[in-house]
Amino acid sequence: MTASERLLSGRAFDDYLDVVRIAARTVETFGAEVDDLDRAEWYRFVTRLMRNGFERFVENCEPDRPRLRDAPWRQAINFQSPDQDHLLAEFVDGRHDYLITGNRGTIPYFVMASWTAPQPAQPGDRDWAPQGVDGLATFDPATLTTTGFLQSDAIPFDANGDFEVVVSRNRPADGRAWLPITEGCVGLLVRTVYHLREETVAPTMRIARLDGAVPRAVTPADMADALAKAGQVVLAYAELVRRWWQDNLAQRPNRIRFSRAVYLSNGGVPDRHHGFGTWVCGSDEALVLRFTPTPCDYWIFQLCTIWQENLDNYEDGGGHVQKYRAAYEPDGSVIVVVAAEDPGIGGNHVDPFGHRHGGMSLRLIKTEGEPPPVTLWRLPAARLKAEGRAALDGVAPIVSGEITD
Repeated sequence: MTASERLLSGRAFDDYLDVVRIAARTVETFGAEVDDLDRAEWYRFVTRLMRNGFERFVENCEPDRPRLRDAPWRQAINFQSPDQDHLLAEFVDGRHDYLITGNRGTIPYFVMASWTAPQPAQPGDRDWAPQGVDGLATFDPATLTTTGFLQSDAIPFDANGDFEVVVSRNRPADGRAWLPITEGCVGLLVRTVYHLREETVAPTMRIARLDGAVPRAVTPADMADALAKAGQVVLAYAELVRRWWQDNLAQRPNRIRFSRAVYLSNGGVPDRHHGFGTWVCGSDEALVLRFTPTPCDYWIFQLCTIWQENLDNYEDGGGHVQKYRAAYEPDGSVIVVVAAEDPGIGGNHVDPFGHRHGGMSLRLIKTEGEPPPVTLWRLPAARLKAEGRAALDGVAPIVSGEITD
């Protein structure tokens, strides 16, 4: 059965629903390890992945009408920074050349990347649900490999802040700024980094085919491919968070590890150090972390859910600490206190917002040198409140922040 026949018969849509059902059941592998809050957020996470898949692959993957669109609202996959926006362009492949035009506004820094992912040429011509997670070996929209990289520092801007970037397999002969892509390119990601968002004029960017392609109507085969991608991205991210938690991060609670292999395996870019870990803290406990940020353009420490999503209090400015808003110690170090209530010892209080565990990360962008060690103490919140920082003297610290590759 062809991709067109699968779409017109309803089989492609049925397969999409079956793939999503498989993804939703991933939570069952966690058993009693997850609580009611985790489960409630899991099902919300799955619906957000569905929305992400529809917006990216059904609405924004037309080969003749490329677009750069922001990620869906409240869709914060893989420890996304609240100070960083993601502009995405989805490609069917990398056969075409493009031009990005825009104005930087007053954004201090952005970086463009192109990437590939395991993906068949026409995924809509077969069923994916019967393969389950085994199908991710050949079709995995979440395992992204960065193949091209361009920092805003390397882009010429005119006096008004306008710029152009050529996106192509071959370097432009006229010397214009260039983001290289490969024939297997499945899309672009522009990460815009805000120091203080409320003081910054956001950039504007537009992408167009250089050959002047005219948009055309959608075909049944297009829609079959789009549904296959939209379903498989839900399964891929569900399996990714399961694998990261159960096979990796949860093995080292209350520690951060800087692994470039882990970061780059999901579309990371080489202009930063990004350390990942898990945090565990009961409702009557506190975690105290201390580190001295390596000199860098920007850094952020953030708590996330077990599903690698930003906590709900991010919307109110909570859940994280960043370079330009942090309170620093006299020696330049940073103290972060994770607790349901601020124990009053100074530093930077982070409310876990009802969670008892989750993911945490420390990201440093445009760094000078290696990432810092992180020292963590776990102790009763009442003791910390009563004794202040002296309470830390009786607690064995956990030191992490090592680089694994």
